[in-house]
Amino acid sequence: MEAIWILLLLFVLIMLAGVYAAVRAVRAAKRGIDRTVHQARRTVEDTRLRARQLAQPGAAGELAQLRLSLRGSMRATSQALQAAAPQDQSLSESLVLFQRLSAHAQDLEADLKRLEQEPDRARLIALLPDLRQRTERITHSADSLRWAVRDRTQRFAHDDLDSLNREIEMEAGALRHWTAVEPEEPRTDAGSWPAPEAGPRTAPGAGARPEAGARSGPEAGQEPEPPRPSLGARPQTEPQAWQKPWQQSRRPENTA
Repeated sequence: MEAIWILLLLFVLIMLAGVYAAVRAVRAAKRGIDRTVHQARRTVEDTRLRARQLAQPGAAGELAQLRLSLRGSMRATSQALQAAAPQDQSLSESLVLFQRLSAHAQDLEADLKRLEQEPDRARLIALLPDLRQRTERITHSADSLRWAVRDRTQRFAHDDLDSLNREIEMEAGALRHWTAVEPEEPRTDAGSWPAPEAGPRTAPGAGARPEAGARSGPEAGQEPEPPRPSLGARPQTEPQAWQKPWQQSRRPENTA
């Protein structure tokens, strides 16, 4: 009985997993289809505007030109932000500003699209300066934001490349360690004495002057050593008892 319940639970889990996977696949396919349809519509709309700009001069052609300029600037800025945002978290504020700018751009494009069907050409010509000014302001803001993002990305890429080049140069120098010239130590031949040091040597105690008040002789408290006899002199000693009488020195005669 327990085995049947376990099998039934496994079957239910498998069915739920299959349904979840099917829903995810359907949603992904739907997003892909919507994206493809949106790109196709945008391509068709851009082609129609280019054709209208060339075929209809005057106010109608200028409206088409304003729409093309607005759409191209906003699309390029959106792509630049979407490409740089995952690598740079500091662009979150830029994304918020671009969303606010996109709202103004959508309102302007809606006005331009509605004026394409305006039958009163005089009214359309009177509104063109204001529409042109709004378009220039929006495109200028979008271009400034886009170029700032690109400059920031390029700066980070240059800094990363410089750091990488320094690391590679250090690694290349480490790999070529045998090319480093080391200073040779002076060698001495076998059995020869080392070269004497430069400058004369002074004997210990030579050239030193006695301090004031110091004695030149033996220090105080030490007894002077007796004088040592020279090598060729005989010591003057008294005759010993074992010496013979003739070996003793004569006494001086009495002159009295």
